[in-house]
Amino acid sequence: MPARLLFLSLFAATAAMGCETMKGMTRDDASMSMRTSKFEGVKANTGTAAFMKADGKRTLTWSDDFTIPDTPAPHWQVVDSRGNVYLLNRLVIKDDKKNRTVELPSYVRDVAKVQIWCAFAEVLLGEASFEKAVR
Repeated sequence: MPARLLFLSLFAATAAMGCETMKGMTRDDASMSMRTSKFEGVKANTGTAAFMKADGKRTLTWSDDFTIPDTPAPHWQVVDSRGNVYLLNRLVIKDDKKNRTVELPSYVRDVAKVQIWCAFAEVLLGEASFEKAVR
C-alpha cells in the first residue's frame, strides 16, 4: 500500500507541475497553419495561400503552384470577418523580387479571404477563402 501511495503522490505532483507550466499559455502561443481554397478570378486562378502563426507573428504565403498575374501592380489584400478590406504589399518588388510571404499588421484582427488586387487598375484579380476566419 505505501508504494501505491508514493506513486499517486508523485503522479499528482508531476501533474500539478505540468499544469503550472501550461498556466498562462494560450492557444495563440502555439504554432498553427491553415490553407485557403484555390484562388479564383479573372487573372489569379492558381494556387492557394497559407496562414501561419508562430512566435506571435502572423504571415500569409502563397503556394508553389501560385502564378503571379501579369498586371502592372498586383498586391496582397485581405478581408476580415466583418468585411473590412486591407491592402498590403505588392507581390513583385524592385529587381523582380517576389513578396511570397507577407506579415499581417496588428490592426488586422482576422482574415476570412485573401485577395490579389491590381492597385493600378483597381480591380480584383482573384480571391481565396479560409473555411473559417483565422486569427
